[in-house]
Amino acid sequence: MANDNEPDLEYSELAGEFTEDGLTVLVDISRPAGTQLDWRLAVVTPDDDVTEWDEPFPTDREAFDEFLATVQRDGIKSFFLDGDVPTLQ
Repeated sequence: MANDNEPDLEYSELAGEFTEDGLTVLVDISRPAGTQLDWRLAVVTPDDDVTEWDEPFPTDREAFDEFLATVQRDGIKSFFLDGDVPTLQ
């Protein structure tokens, strides 16, 4: 059941699962539906570790580019809390 205090969200076409080095995260790029407000960026791991950016982005492309830059700079493992990175069998 949805929380009535939460606005409906519009999700970017760039949002979705992203996999690198055998690890998959959900890239959540959204804004309140029916608005032209800036886009919010969050990354969610399968264990529900959530990394949220404090500042919104003017476009969904800028949000996704920031996600890609973070993966390139810090690696996808940076989104997993210490010790939560799954090991590949």
